[in-house]
Amino acid sequence: MNGTSENGVGPSGAPQPTHGAAARKPPPPSVAKRVSDLLANYGLAFVFVLVLIVFAALRPATFLSSGNIGNLLTSQSVTALLAFAVMLPLATGRFDLSVGYHVGMAQVLVIGLQVNDSLSWPLAAALVIGLGLVVGLVNGVLVTRFRIDSFIATMGMGSLLYGVSNWYTGGQQIAGFDLPDGFSNLSQIVGYVPLPAVYVAVVAIVLWIALERLPVGRSLYVIGSNARAAELSGLRTGRYVTGAFAASGLLCGIAGVLLGSILRSGTPSVGAEYLLPAFAGSLLGATSIRPGRVNVGGTVLAILILAFSFSGVQQLGAPFYVEYFFNGGILIVAVALSVYAAIRRRKAAVSAAS
Repeated sequence: MNGTSENGVGPSGAPQPTHGAAARKPPPPSVAKRVSDLLANYGLAFVFVLVLIVFAALRPATFLSSGNIGNLLTSQSVTALLAFAVMLPLATGRFDLSVGYHVGMAQVLVIGLQVNDSLSWPLAAALVIGLGLVVGLVNGVLVTRFRIDSFIATMGMGSLLYGVSNWYTGGQQIAGFDLPDGFSNLSQIVGYVPLPAVYVAVVAIVLWIALERLPVGRSLYVIGSNARAAELSGLRTGRYVTGAFAASGLLCGIAGVLLGSILRSGTPSVGAEYLLPAFAGSLLGATSIRPGRVNVGGTVLAILILAFSFSGVQQLGAPFYVEYFFNGGILIVAVALSVYAAIRRRKAAVSAAS
């Protein structure tokens, strides 16, 4: 017995100071704080709903039509896969700038191997996806073993891949007039659901489980937060970073196969245009769901916002070049917001610890 009863009154009847969790319990958050936290965590979801309401009111006949939605989900599936490819190295604090030219090369090869080399489409797709994994592994080795900055290593790799695309095609387009139905059907709409959207959903679920529910995801985020602390805690950072780049390359290969099925031709110049939207989606996604770090849910929401917003702007009669202003502006805003969210997250962690 310590001489103090459960109600904080000692043997002499005098009140005694209370200790423990009850004494340190913080006051409940105010309504303003709860609203602020809700907007910080789910702001992109509110923005997406607002985009749908505004453009549906301005263009009620076309904006939310099944045809427009199906086309958007199909065309943005490649961007979404590349945003996931960008997201994985970003989780470790590294950049993969090769994803645009990588998907361009994969798209060229999956068409060329069928048209020029008479390979079956499953074999061509398997070779392209396998090559994507190899390219990702090379990126990872350059960054971890040779200590080349990821910005420089992947930018150089992207240029090499673009050279391969032009060498393979001679700088010309490969027309896929006689592609097998099985390959073309990879990008078809079944009922009201585009198959590319299904592929993105499957990849998103797998990545969400890996990043949010498995030790590998926590390790990637720890490395991205403080690589030195991760090494001191026993994490083999080189392996995790290399694995993140390998997974990124694998996703680029899958995206290239899907892009080939959508375009049904191989064009070496296609690919670079996907780089900015992919980074914008991944970085803008870091401002929501899990503010301050890249995450699957936020990335999906960001891609949907970018796709539907630009579609609405186009339907209002904006010229084609607005897309470049749109992507560049969104990327700048996304970087600024993601940095702000990361600072806010660190401050909240310090406040909680104290």
